[in-house]
Amino acid sequence: MSKILLASGSPRRREILTNLGFEVHTCTTNIDETPQPNESVDDYVKRMAVEKNQAAQSDSNRHILDVPILSADTVVALHNQILGKPKDVADAQRILTALSGCVHQVLTAVCVSYQEHEYACIQKNQVQFKSLTQDEIHAYIATGEPMDKAGAYGIQGLGGVFVANLSGSFTGVMGLPVFETMQLLQQIGWTTPPFFSS
Repeated sequence: MSKILLASGSPRRREILTNLGFEVHTCTTNIDETPQPNESVDDYVKRMAVEKNQAAQSDSNRHILDVPILSADTVVALHNQILGKPKDVADAQRILTALSGCVHQVLTAVCVSYQEHEYACIQKNQVQFKSLTQDEIHAYIATGEPMDKAGAYGIQGLGGVFVANLSGSFTGVMGLPVFETMQLLQQIGWTTPPFFSS
């Protein structure tokens, strides 16, 4: 079984990699996630993925396992403005109200490093929300699901009922686009599932 070090505490990313047949080891990183002045959404999400990877490279975990380090960052953006995780219930209501009936973007950047090689890419999605009533928003917030999610919803959970249309990658919206991730692992020469060939 091919091993990988996932520089993320996301259970969804770990589940995706495990389902692909990888033996996943995890470590968490602590970086400053503040956007820089006039930084575009694309530049921000890619910088976050790369900086998380580099933080993991400098951590002791890097020396324990001689395996690739994989990091990722996902942002939800509306009108080129990043919608982070809600700070509280009122913020979750504000975000979901803004997304109601609109098309928004979900961008996931992935970075893979191994030995002296490091590659990164950005995967983009267009997501159309149905128009939400305030009752629907309140009921969804009451489940607790939106509170730790970028954009205040999880497409793989209850929030998926709000998605009227998706153009892109379902796993990308979840937080780890499978196709692009496999391509990056192939670039560094790492073993990928035998049925995958880009």
